[in-house]
Amino acid sequence: MSGRAASAMPLVRGVALLLLCAAYLQGGFDKAMDFDAAIAEMQHFGLAPAAPLALAVIGLELAAAASILCDVKRWAGALVLAGFTFAANLVANRYWQLAPPGRAMAANAFFEHLGLAGGFLLVAWQDLRERQAAHRSPG
Repeated sequence: MSGRAASAMPLVRGVALLLLCAAYLQGGFDKAMDFDAAIAEMQHFGLAPAAPLALAVIGLELAAAASILCDVKRWAGALVLAGFTFAANLVANRYWQLAPPGRAMAANAFFEHLGLAGGFLLVAWQDLRERQAAHRSPG
C-alpha cells in the first residue's frame, strides 16, 4: 500500500464508522427530542413498559454509537448494536406476516438490517483482532 493510501485509511475508516452509526445517532437524537413519539413507537410494536424501554433504546443507540466512533471499547459497542439491530429487526420487520405489496418492502428492510448487524459484527471482530495483535507485538 502506498504511503498516500495508508495515510487516508484513518479518514476512510472514520467515515465508514460514522455512516454505519448514522441511523442510531439520528434515531437516538430524534427519540430524545420527541420522547412522546418514542413512547408511541414502543406502543406501536407492543413493547411495554413503553417509557422505560424508550429511554433504554435512546441510551443504547447513543452510547453504543459513541463507543464505536470514539474507540472506547469499540468491539463492545459494535456487539451491542449488532444484537440490538437483530432483535429490533425481528420485532419491527416481520415481513413473513404481511401480505403483498407490503411484504416486499418489509422483507427488503429486514435483510438490510441483517446487513447492518453483520457490519457491526465485522467491526467488533476487526477491533478485537487489532487489539490482540497490539497486545502480542513488543513495544
